[in-house]
Amino acid sequence: MAVRRLAETQPDHFAFSPDNLAWAERTIAKFPTGRQASAVIPLLWRAQEQDGWVSKAVIETVASMLEMPTIRVLEVATFYTMFHLEPVGRRAHVQVCGTTPCMLSGAGDIIDVCRKRIHDHPHHLSPDGDFSWEEVECLGACVNAPMVQIFKDTYEDLTVKSFEAVLDAFARGETPSPGPQNGRHGSVPTTGLTTLTEITYVDDDVAEADNRDFRPTGAGERAEPDHSGANLSQGDPRREESAISGGEVLSAEQARREGRPDESRAAADARMSPEVANQSAGRADGVGRSDEAASAAMAQHAAGTADKSLPESNPQQLTRDIPGGHERDEARGPRSDRDSPRGDREG
Repeated sequence: MAVRRLAETQPDHFAFSPDNLAWAERTIAKFPTGRQASAVIPLLWRAQEQDGWVSKAVIETVASMLEMPTIRVLEVATFYTMFHLEPVGRRAHVQVCGTTPCMLSGAGDIIDVCRKRIHDHPHHLSPDGDFSWEEVECLGACVNAPMVQIFKDTYEDLTVKSFEAVLDAFARGETPSPGPQNGRHGSVPTTGLTTLTEITYVDDDVAEADNRDFRPTGAGERAEPDHSGANLSQGDPRREESAISGGEVLSAEQARREGRPDESRAAADARMSPEVANQSAGRADGVGRSDEAASAAMAQHAAGTADKSLPESNPQQLTRDIPGGHERDEARGPRSDRDSPRGDREG
């Protein structure tokens, strides 16, 4: 960041106008006692709007009003490039964005216009004192490059011709309309809509009825996806999902009302894996035990009774299968005090 210094020639005095002074006092009153320094940026900005730049007298006046050391206000004024530390054009100070997107889009031609119509070098006034210019870093409208900022407003999508028209308007004492100068609104594509062209929205993003993937809702409500079977083409993978999630529920309800078996439930069972189907029906699981047999085996194991349903060669199989069961590691000893041969806790 370049070193920013105050101008060599300084005015002797600065004072807010009556209206600006009243505004400054109201702004200071917004902050708690002892926190008036928080108003330093608003006051410097209002002073710059009044005089066009921030002089040493402005800094001293603001420091006195906020009961701040002058050096603290100077630090703020020299840090933020939004504050001009030397006189600028009375009618317009042009800040030309020279960052890569703007430079690739023609910012060099805009700078050439400034050199020709204002001054060969930046930070210098035009002969009549009405204009000045400088090159700055990104001004935040890269999609609308090239662009300039004049005081608080930005002028975008510039060409040499349109930029000269902006300068002519300021020279006549007018304030041209800010924003894009090529007729487009904001940052919309200059070539028209390029994405989401298959969806037509009306009335605040409510989808039209002819869209296959959306069904319209009430006025002002956002349309929601329609995954009903009637809205899905043959072979659409969503058809099967819709039939499983919604169709089975309707079929089961209808079967219950008519007092007949639920065919959809039988079809769902057919899609289950054998293990899941067996467990759901209370039949023997994958290792040959039903839920009741497994519970009885667990009770026998807890009581110290041999479990006849388990292979003799693997007496620990049950504890491995039962969630939360403990395995004894003979090499490492008991896993807890309850596994101790003494059967009690020590200490």
